[in-house]
Amino acid sequence: MSLIKQLWLAIIALLLLSFVGSLAISITSGRDYIEQEVRIKNEDNATALALSMSQLEKDIVTLELLISAQFDTGYYRRITLRDTEGQVLMERSASEYRGDVPAWFRNVIHFDVPIGTATIQDGWRQFGTLELESQHSFAYTSLWRIMLELAGWFLLAGAISLAIATVVVRGIKHPLVRVVAQAKDISARRFTTIKEPRTLELREVAQAMNVLSANVRQMLSQESQKLDELRRHLQHDRVTGALNRDVFMGRLSSLLGSEDARATGLMIMTRVESLETLNEQLGHQATDQLLSELVTQLSQLAPTPEEALVGRLNGSDFILMLPLEADTGALIPRLRQALDTIALKAPNIGMRLPTAVVAYTPHDDRGGLLATLDDALAEAESASAHTTVAVREHQHNSLFGNHAEWRSALNAAITLGPQLAYFPVIDAHHNVLHYECPARLELANNWQTAGMFIPWISRFHLEPALDIAVVKKALEQLTSNPAQTLGINLSIASITNAEFVIELRRLLEKQPQLAKQLCFEVPAILNTHAIGSLRGLCTALRPLGCQFGIEHVGAEFTKLADLHDIGLAYLKIDSSLIGGIHTSHEQQTIVRGMATLCHSLGIQVIAEGVTEQAELESLFKVGVDGATGPGVRLN
Repeated sequence: MSLIKQLWLAIIALLLLSFVGSLAISITSGRDYIEQEVRIKNEDNATALALSMSQLEKDIVTLELLISAQFDTGYYRRITLRDTEGQVLMERSASEYRGDVPAWFRNVIHFDVPIGTATIQDGWRQFGTLELESQHSFAYTSLWRIMLELAGWFLLAGAISLAIATVVVRGIKHPLVRVVAQAKDISARRFTTIKEPRTLELREVAQAMNVLSANVRQMLSQESQKLDELRRHLQHDRVTGALNRDVFMGRLSSLLGSEDARATGLMIMTRVESLETLNEQLGHQATDQLLSELVTQLSQLAPTPEEALVGRLNGSDFILMLPLEADTGALIPRLRQALDTIALKAPNIGMRLPTAVVAYTPHDDRGGLLATLDDALAEAESASAHTTVAVREHQHNSLFGNHAEWRSALNAAITLGPQLAYFPVIDAHHNVLHYECPARLELANNWQTAGMFIPWISRFHLEPALDIAVVKKALEQLTSNPAQTLGINLSIASITNAEFVIELRRLLEKQPQLAKQLCFEVPAILNTHAIGSLRGLCTALRPLGCQFGIEHVGAEFTKLADLHDIGLAYLKIDSSLIGGIHTSHEQQTIVRGMATLCHSLGIQVIAEGVTEQAELESLFKVGVDGATGPGVRLN
């Protein structure tokens, strides 16, 4: 039985006890008082009547008239005159008054009043005995009326008391519900915090659990920062903070080989000419600061710092990837401004920063792409301009010739409905955890992968419409095969759209059994607003049994401390940290640390982009729970 029910039963029992006790005391006191008064009346009236009869002639008619007169002037039940032998000389009696008093009440009360007796004298000798009994049946009516009045007052007082108790119980229940919900969250390893209730005992419990959640958050923050420092130490250039050459090349290869939308964008390579001369003229410290500022300026070309991918290929060459960027016309002015900012920091040196810009698309050859960059960079170096930028447009045939055609085709494809691909995510025993289901859209009479149309989807702000269409398709697939668990990608634009969240919840509420088979994944590039939106989405859909995950987790792992109360089911580690892990102790150390930290929160860790069996074996050895990628096949 719940505590609230016990509290209500205690309140009702207390009210009933108070009523019964008050009624019993009142009725008992009234009955005792009436019995005492009637006994005294019987004695006094009997004595007074006997005295009057003693002073009269003992004529039977006279005595009978006196008794009748006394009987008619008061409420008497019986008056009896007996002789000295106990024989009845005369008697007057009346029937008992019953009124509207129930029989059971009369039986419960039952007055026990002794009759009044007195001796009648005839001179010096005894003439007889007078017995007198008052009519006390009217007292039952009085007590019955008192009980009804008490019951009425009790009902009124009970109603008022219950109203007050309702307010009090609600005041106790609301913070208690929050404390219980927080306890359930903590048991599920979602370390939430709540407002401290005013009730002392509950406030102490809430304070203790809030401190626990705060300590977990602090622990997560510290451990993720240590892990990030280790990652930076192993994978980043110590002077500029850019990625090392090997790490950058690995990420470039995994990105170009994927079907992700980030596999489309622009690549920028900048060369610092005469680096040795700069060291001699500015000194090593000033030159290092200049190079670090160059990396910062390049990173700021990305819409958000999380989307920028900057690497240092050698001492003087720096490379930047801008996923989803396609407009070179808008990029070049910002790029020139960034390079001019760096050049102005050493105005007396004549610093030159030749730069090449090349577009990339999915499945481009990495060697060919870098060769194109080198060719464009050679052109920029030979130019006479102070900060020459050479651009190489990607030679590929666009599906459609202009924006209007793209918009029309995308709307038609979304209306027609997407197609879902199936990529298994397996555990160490080759059991399927779920299926990744990236969307395909029919464009130009062919099913196109996300890397082809997502940049245009983002440009036209069609992400919510596409994601809803994907969810509908997934529910349709689950209808025919409800045993499967499907992973669906949601964009940042969708989860931050309130109308999308409402429509998604309404859609899933219609099929709650199938909703339990869906896993929603969002990219790891989350800003503060997106994290808040994700928290709201999880709160809205968690009662339906949906699971939530973060995909492409890499450098953004430091944000895990901000996600500890969301209740994530899994994290998917980006393929850039997975490729070649069986030969890299550095990557194994990083992935092992990520897995350990996630497991402390009950979060599964899944590796993306696995291409070899050796990678798969190494991943399970370092503690990864699942894997997916081209090298993952079902037995």
